[in-house]
Amino acid sequence: MNPSERIDELIAGLTDWRGKTFASVRKSILGADPEIIEEWKWMGSPVWSRDGMIAVANAHKGKVKVTFAHGASLADPDKLFNAGLEGNMRRAIDFLEGDKVNDRALKALVRAAIEYNQTKLKKNAPTRPRAKTAETKKP
Repeated sequence: MNPSERIDELIAGLTDWRGKTFASVRKSILGADPEIIEEWKWMGSPVWSRDGMIAVANAHKGKVKVTFAHGASLADPDKLFNAGLEGNMRRAIDFLEGDKVNDRALKALVRAAIEYNQTKLKKNAPTRPRAKTAETKKP
């Protein structure tokens, strides 16, 4: 079973409000960028990645938690982050029963996470040696 099928199965098994909320969160995340990859890690957690991890989600007894790997580095103009605010790297969104998923704001946050990942990749990319020109070649 591939990761997307496992996430489908997880959502189907959540027969209360959490299943609908989880499905809405997933739809928003995947709708933010067509190159996002779904993964299944840490013994049963859906993870979304593009050029690095974006977020992981879990359904708990009274909430659906979406944790952004580098949330502390992301601007959050819509104030979606409401959990994990004391951490140095991660920030989370706890969706409680009755909460609506703000599709536009969540997509913007996902896009900011992708941009962060891409910037980090460029910054950490090894520099290529310069090609020798006629002026720099030694006789």
